Amino acid sequence: MSAAPAPRRVTLGSGSTVAVVGGGIAGLSAAWALLDAAPGMRVVVYEADGRLGGKLRSQDIGGRAVDVGPDAFVARRPEALELCQALGLGDELVAPASRAAYVWARGRLRRLPAGLALGVPTRLGPLARSGILSPAGVVRAALDLVGVGAASGAAGADRAVAAITRPRLGHQVTARLVDPLVGGIHAGDTRRMSAAAVYPPLLDAAAPGSVMRHLRRAAPSPPGPDTPVFLRVRGGMTRLVDALGAALSGRGAVLRTAAEVDRLDLTPDAGHHGHDGARWVVHAGGEAEAAEAVVVATPATAAARLLGPVDDALGAELAAIPQATVTIVTMRVPTAGVGRPLDGTGFLVPAESGMLVTACTWLSAKWPEMEVPGEVLLRASVGRFGDDRHLSMTDDLIAERVVAELGPLMELRATPAETVVTRWPDAFPQYEVGHLARVAEIERRVAALPNLAVAGAALRGVGIPACIDSGRRAASALVGGGVVVGRT
Repeated sequence: MSAAPAPRRVTLGSGSTVAVVGGGIAGLSAAWALLDAAPGMRVVVYEADGRLGGKLRSQDIGGRAVDVGPDAFVARRPEALELCQALGLGDELVAPASRAAYVWARGRLRRLPAGLALGVPTRLGPLARSGILSPAGVVRAALDLVGVGAASGAAGADRAVAAITRPRLGHQVTARLVDPLVGGIHAGDTRRMSAAAVYPPLLDAAAPGSVMRHLRRAAPSPPGPDTPVFLRVRGGMTRLVDALGAALSGRGAVLRTAAEVDRLDLTPDAGHHGHDGARWVVHAGGEAEAAEAVVVATPATAAARLLGPVDDALGAELAAIPQATVTIVTMRVPTAGVGRPLDGTGFLVPAESGMLVTACTWLSAKWPEMEVPGEVLLRASVGRFGDDRHLSMTDDLIAERVVAELGPLMELRATPAETVVTRWPDAFPQYEVGHLARVAEIERRVAALPNLAVAGAALRGVGIPACIDSGRRAASALVGGGVVVGRT
């Protein structure tokens, strides 16, 4: 059914109950921010899984805490850093040992050139010297400097990332740099990916003139050698989840795991506990609990299932956000069985290769705390939007295929001593062209419902800082201004 005219909103504050559906980093951040804004508020977090944290998950592999989800966050955004500092983890943050990374191109691993702006080159010299492009590919990219291949479309109108980079910089730049880097972040296809949503400066750079020059002028100064680009919590990102969960419990939040929410009901509730307005009823585990407000911080498919019965158009918009499934294969391999020096953080594999593997992280080289004499720790990613071959494969077959593909890429000559396969179904929302318009409509319809907010990676950013910000914004939407993350 379509949403009825919204009942009058309830003013939230001390004594109000707010249900947060979803115990990933976005939902936990929303709960934290709510308690900052109104310390006497009763916050109940419902998480369907048996543990909090969502995709932030560390597990013991060979006696080390290894992240089988995101292993770091972008340091230039403040949200994750602020939260870690507020939780007493500021001194526990570590940076990768190297910034070097590679891409599989023209038959071997080649180092990514300097001057990339989220995979888009801004300088021709380093690009030409990298060997990633053929001589013809370099010439084609150079034509951008004289304005060849101006993209069509109305100024400022959203378009696909590849629809900008391919006409301006050529197929090779798009397939071997832009798609592995931009597409790799989202496990997506840059032919469908919204430039406005994933990299707005690229949309601005599509103006007449050179894309490379536009981006070079717009790009911030590169970080100095002592300024980290990424940070990780020593001992694994689960430590952030554990610290946040403990702090929330200490502030009175109720954290319910293995508690999948089956239904959300919105009912007028005049006079209940002195309130006069709408009430939500949360159904989970055969129980029902009333709340003055709800934050839905789940993946888009779950949010659509919960909110569709309240507003069918809202549910349809959420359900229309595509999702990609990814599998992570983590391996302990004898050092003697790896012929190639692990002199960087790892490498990317372009989709044009036809390989199942999309990327490989050299974990024990990237994070020195994971080094163990005599062995290296590798993590391969499998699956991207449009490539679901791994879905029909057993864990053993995926691991076997990954080892076979890594063999020639990094001279892998040994059978792994241990292999851990972790599947992340529908874990990567796809920001397709028009995504921001869809999100604006979702937010408009959510705002028309009383005391409801949404958060999560499906909206305005997939990284850890973006999800934390999403949770904060959801809390602010319910309680107004004054949400401060740094308070304990």
